[in-house]
Amino acid sequence: MTVTATAPPAADERLGKPRALDQLVKRPEIGAMLGALLVFLFFSVVTEQFLSVGGAATWLDDASMLGIMAVAVALLMIGGEFDLSAGVMTASTALVTALLATRLGLNVWLSLLVSLAFALAVGALNGWLVMRTGLPSFIVTLGSFLALQGLNLGVTRLVTGSVQVSGMRETAGYESAGFLFASTFQIGGTSFFVSIIWWVLFTVVASVVLLRTRFGNWIFAVGGAAQNARSVGVPVVRSKILLFMTTAFAAWLVGSINILRYASVQANQGIGEEFKYIIAAVIGGCLLTGGFGSAVGAAIGALIFGMARQGIVYAGWNSDWFQLFLGVMLLAAVLVNNVLRRRAERVRR
Repeated sequence: MTVTATAPPAADERLGKPRALDQLVKRPEIGAMLGALLVFLFFSVVTEQFLSVGGAATWLDDASMLGIMAVAVALLMIGGEFDLSAGVMTASTALVTALLATRLGLNVWLSLLVSLAFALAVGALNGWLVMRTGLPSFIVTLGSFLALQGLNLGVTRLVTGSVQVSGMRETAGYESAGFLFASTFQIGGTSFFVSIIWWVLFTVVASVVLLRTRFGNWIFAVGGAAQNARSVGVPVVRSKILLFMTTAFAAWLVGSINILRYASVQANQGIGEEFKYIIAAVIGGCLLTGGFGSAVGAAIGALIFGMARQGIVYAGWNSDWFQLFLGVMLLAAVLVNNVLRRRAERVRR
């Protein structure tokens, strides 16, 4: 009896290593990266000042303040929630710091710690109310937005007789705190604000947490399917409360940078900024439904903001065109993100 060896079946090429394009579309920030490249090239051609060192310092600083908040808001959106009080919170924390330092004579560092505790408490309260009541975070944080706005204006007028608190430069500890939060560094003889470094650090930490830790897995899980996540042991309540506290921490950081850079704060500062944070996060790849997004993408979304806003100024155009740009970018980002999400799901299968 003759036994013949049979050759193993040829491997299906479709089951081999995934293509580079498939790997790219799985990344939520790929659309934002392409958008940032296009905006950069466009304004580089339109105006020479955009590419100068001084020009770069300006649009990077513009992007950094927005970027810190956009990254935190992106984490919250990936977790399936919104925070409409994020913008006004930047003013609230700055006002707490300024009032304690200028009116009560506390050291700036102690004032910063008190304002941080205030921010974290409000963030925790927002998260607890959302989880306890089952109300949409949009409604809960809209209430927080209105309450903080009224508190900012009421307390500031009561204490100062106006809507502004100033005089930070004369307070104890201002120099050392200002060095950490509001100083500049030199590159090529041009000053860059340290807020850019804070933005990069915050983005790196958020990305590591999101992609390399158990908590990052929880964020995606609670945003994608909270009930399923709870059934497999994910602490949904704790995770979402921590996300709201993260957004509050970012608001404290931005508020601290503002009050130490400008040495004064307006009670109505930050109103309306929350929508820009959300838009930057969406441009960066976040879905409004949760469970999908990127911290790096949100940072790139903020970079697009900074480049476009300052590029329009350098080109000598009317600033009203920036609002048109925001609307077009938001709609385009939503469409692109939905396409990328569906393509990524097919690739994973």
